[in-house]
Amino acid sequence: MKNIVCLGGGYGNMRFIQRILPKLPPDSTITLVDKNPFHGLKTEYYALAAGTKSEKKVRVDFPDDDKVNIIYDTIKSIKLEENEVILENSTIGYDTLIIGLGCEDKYHGVPGASEYTYSIQTLRQSRTTYEKIGSLTPGAKVGIIGAGLSGIEVASELREARSDLTIKLFDRGDRILPMYPARLSAYVKRWFDENDVAVVPNANIVKVETDKVYNNNESHDLDMIIWTAGVQPAEAVRELPVEFGAGGRVVLNQYHQIPNFENAYVVGDSAALEHAPSAQVAEGQAEQIAEVIDLLIKDKTLPTEMPEIKMQGILGSLGSKEGFAYLKERTVTGRIARMLKSGVLWMYKLGN
Repeated sequence: MKNIVCLGGGYGNMRFIQRILPKLPPDSTITLVDKNPFHGLKTEYYALAAGTKSEKKVRVDFPDDDKVNIIYDTIKSIKLEENEVILENSTIGYDTLIIGLGCEDKYHGVPGASEYTYSIQTLRQSRTTYEKIGSLTPGAKVGIIGAGLSGIEVASELREARSDLTIKLFDRGDRILPMYPARLSAYVKRWFDENDVAVVPNANIVKVETDKVYNNNESHDLDMIIWTAGVQPAEAVRELPVEFGAGGRVVLNQYHQIPNFENAYVVGDSAALEHAPSAQVAEGQAEQIAEVIDLLIKDKTLPTEMPEIKMQGILGSLGSKEGFAYLKERTVTGRIARMLKSGVLWMYKLGN
């Protein structure tokens, strides 16, 4: 346990480090590896891309502690059997590994999708998307592929930022957010109707070109295409010699460890869990990993089962003044929902 290596400075590893630091023995250290010099607030990248928030507003400093060593580098591969991580510029060993590398876009084999679409998966990609949006002339047409939470927030924030653009949101289902109550879906759809964002239901994107998407048997001319239609674990995770579950995520035991490699844990978007990937799930999982490692450090017996990770619900924005939420089986819409999301973000920044 003396050398704990955390791969990725996302929500999971930030919460893990916060929880484990006070419990570390004097001879133990944490090495955090990330190519960025700060923790990016991925749930806010849609606003950076749309131009309604500056980059400074969507990042948080890494922990400043004598026990935390930070390496700024790119992770090339993970050698579980050798207890090593291959970086672009060096190789590091570990006693305990926490893999929190997040996810990247999944294009589902759609020709042209990876070449001709823009992304908000990383800070760098969001910057590029912002620059492209800034170059669009009045009347330009923007297509957003995927009407999940990310697609909805990008579309609404872009509408608020650029009233001069034509925006189309391609939704695979017949109603927005079908996993939530019809009242919530109807509210979001009504906001789009009132703000002149065209929602294209039952979309099936079969091909993407530099200025066009093909939806079923129809083509749509577009000046820019943003992809928010699915994610997959980072490449270094996909190459691991482990069992994968739904969505290509790593199957873990009850302690969030990789079976047969119990000194390696996976936190966040790459972990095969009951809940869909989210910052909320990553943080709940990270707290349990910290508990497990604390027990192991103290040479105590692990519990037979870990408690269920509790989900509070979802919070989404529709521009700066309205939003939607589903919290403890209750639907909240309008200004109150938007204030709730802003409050959660403020509390998160304050705690970090």
